[in-house]
Amino acid sequence: FCYVSQAGSDRSRRRRELFGHGVPCPAGACVPFVHAHKQNEEIYGVLEGRGKAVIDGETVELKAGDWLRIAPAGKRQFFAAGDCGIRYICIQVKENSLEGYTMSDAAV
Repeated sequence: FCYVSQAGSDRSRRRRELFGHGVPCPAGACVPFVHAHKQNEEIYGVLEGRGKAVIDGETVELKAGDWLRIAPAGKRQFFAAGDCGIRYICIQVKENSLEGYTMSDAAV
């Protein structure tokens, strides 16, 4: 596990401690390909900056603090804003793999 204390630290530093440096995309740049998956959904967390994701042709504006879940078949591409970069993390898990929640999955 990873524990990060919030006492006396700034949000950017806490995010880096917890998630590493994330995926950087400089101002005006983009991920150079559109992609989808066969089995895995992706959960994106925006750590810093602004940008957008285009998913199946629909544009979603993103900023620090936003979270986004995309089903495997969703065709996606990420772009940084023209005037600032974006930094994000991507968590990939098998679609519908969560079979229980805290109360039903707990072992006491």
